[in-house]
Amino acid sequence: MSDRHIAVIVLAAGLGTRMKSAKPKVMHPLAGRPMVRHLLETVEQLEPEKIVCVIGEDMDGVRETVAPVPCVIQKERLGTGHAVLAAEKTLAGFSGDILILYGDSPLISFETLSAHKTARAAGHAVAVLGFDAEEPGAYGRLIMNASDTLEAIIEAKDATPEQAAISFCNSGVMMADSEVLWKLLNRVGNDNAKGEYYLTDIVALARADGLTCAAVEGDEYELVGINDRVELALAETLVQAHLRMRAMVGGATLTDPETVYFSYDTKIGQDVVIGPHVVFGPGVTIEDNVEIRAYSHIEAAHVKPGAIIGPFARLRPGADIGPDVHIGNFVEVKNAVIEEGAKANHLAYIGDARVGAGANIGAGTITCNYDGYFKTHTDIGAGAFIGSNTALVAPVKIGDGASIGAGSVITKDVAADSLALERSEQKELAGAAKKIRERKAAKKAKSKN
Repeated sequence: MSDRHIAVIVLAAGLGTRMKSAKPKVMHPLAGRPMVRHLLETVEQLEPEKIVCVIGEDMDGVRETVAPVPCVIQKERLGTGHAVLAAEKTLAGFSGDILILYGDSPLISFETLSAHKTARAAGHAVAVLGFDAEEPGAYGRLIMNASDTLEAIIEAKDATPEQAAISFCNSGVMMADSEVLWKLLNRVGNDNAKGEYYLTDIVALARADGLTCAAVEGDEYELVGINDRVELALAETLVQAHLRMRAMVGGATLTDPETVYFSYDTKIGQDVVIGPHVVFGPGVTIEDNVEIRAYSHIEAAHVKPGAIIGPFARLRPGADIGPDVHIGNFVEVKNAVIEEGAKANHLAYIGDARVGAGANIGAGTITCNYDGYFKTHTDIGAGAFIGSNTALVAPVKIGDGASIGAGSVITKDVAADSLALERSEQKELAGAAKKIRERKAAKKAKSKN
């Protein structure tokens, strides 16, 4: 690869009209983060000298998302060539190659960009990235000449039948020498049906000046543009397939891979078994030898070796699950540390808490951590036993080895190794149930007469 300096322009001013959304197109998420962030992560691997993002007015959300990458405003949306020119002042003084990418085409790989850069380094004034389309449709066609260099880009509506039969299509991604790019772009006109300035016109201008242009072939799935919700779903499918493959190659077993959904940053260890219909939100780390059973949802949580999660478990942000912990069905954990060997096997809520090593949380237990104004902490000691249907009203501390009787509402600290009970005395009235039944039955019979 050439050692020439490189700058990158990311075009991200699209409104996403076909998305039917108030959200800018590039802000729609893939695997848990805006699509433009996927692209920027790949771009950063090129180690460019400069990156600039072209956005529209009132796109502060995009500006914040791409930070610290600087943004420039395209005040009027007058075509791709016009958008690139919006970055000219920001890149003034830069000498090298300028790569132009699209924020709504986030799946392009580092390997494809590297091949693209190599083609530009061969001495061509402009290098265009293309793909062999299964259905060329409305894509512009890349017309190659006898020297196997790029002669022209022909828009589908302008193509002859012979040109329309060509399946080698334009992705829109280009790389050009900085000096050549600005000279050519400033000559591009807008004498077309839309009155716009098209970036693709620089190929014809370069050829007219006797310069050569290259076309590099990439995979179609990498170069897919996302313009509507259907294409967004297709891109999500492609991203998830990659993430599932990465997890399995890394040593995890997915018993029904197509039903498991990862976030872009999910970290999965070796000998992890993931059941069907498991969803990972951002910020999850799963260490070795963990089993995650079906229909569990995990986000911003850390699960340590040997733990068993689910089925139907929910780990929310701040859940720190220790080694060999069991979190069972319909148990929710939020902002809580569950220490080694502790168990909460069914129907519990543990929030803003510490559960000590080896403690047992009975069914129906809840930590009452929010009073409508403030969240407070519950501390459950090592080896403690919390009986079923217990409410622990925070702030409260349950000592090591303490036991809480089922059905208790605990509002005060419980000392280590103590037994705490909080319930009314049970009373039994002999024969009362029979008398009530007879009275009710007689009343019901009378009402029918």
